[in-house]
Amino acid sequence: MLNPKFFEEMSAKLNDAVANSPARDFEKNARALLAQGFAKLDLVTREEYEVQVQLLSRTQDKMRELEARVAALEAPGKNA
Repeated sequence: MLNPKFFEEMSAKLNDAVANSPARDFEKNARALLAQGFAKLDLVTREEYEVQVQLLSRTQDKMRELEARVAALEAPGKNA
């Protein structure tokens, strides 16, 4: 029968090997490089985008309201 301690030791050694491997460093460096590249771009978060969408919608509604008021004021027979 196999010794469970053997598997625990092997698992620990494999975890240590992976944690200290060049692949781990590569992942860390790739993340840093991507973060730096994205920081240079003029990107906005999803939350900022949603706020701007709502603001634009309200602005368009107000614009339509004001256009209707101007049209009513400019309509013939409305000028006193």
